[in-house]
Amino acid sequence: MEFRIGQGYDVHALAAGLPMRLGGVQIPSETGFVAHSDGDVAIHALCDALLGALALGDIGHLFPDTDDRWKGVDSKELLAAVLDLPELRGWYVVNADITIALQSPKLAPYILQMRETLSGVMGISPARVSVKATTTEHLGFVGRKEGCEVWAIVLIARK
Repeated sequence: MEFRIGQGYDVHALAAGLPMRLGGVQIPSETGFVAHSDGDVAIHALCDALLGALALGDIGHLFPDTDDRWKGVDSKELLAAVLDLPELRGWYVVNADITIALQSPKLAPYILQMRETLSGVMGISPARVSVKATTTEHLGFVGRKEGCEVWAIVLIARK
């Protein structure tokens, strides 16, 4: 059996009055992500991990922020489009592991919903999708509540 591992990373700035969507879930917050799409930094990192597993570049190449077709798009649509790429059709996601660094709001109440939402888009069990949240103990741009960063790792296998 052939396996591939992919790693993704993404970051978005925070600003007052914008919506916050993470892992496909709307999070109540006074700040949200500055972005061309809906700014779901968790899904963007996951897309990059999937693309990286097969050396297909990153989501910026597929969905450039210079293209108005992607303005405000729901990032779950981007994830579905990545999974539907011809190069990925012969592969399946074994598991995904996502770490979100965000000072506030607290994400614990939304983790299970994120896992269920992401697993639904990927067509796998929520037991194969890990979502973890952490703060940076008030250090750096995340700690100052200026932004959010996310790391994602996926293992895929050939069908």
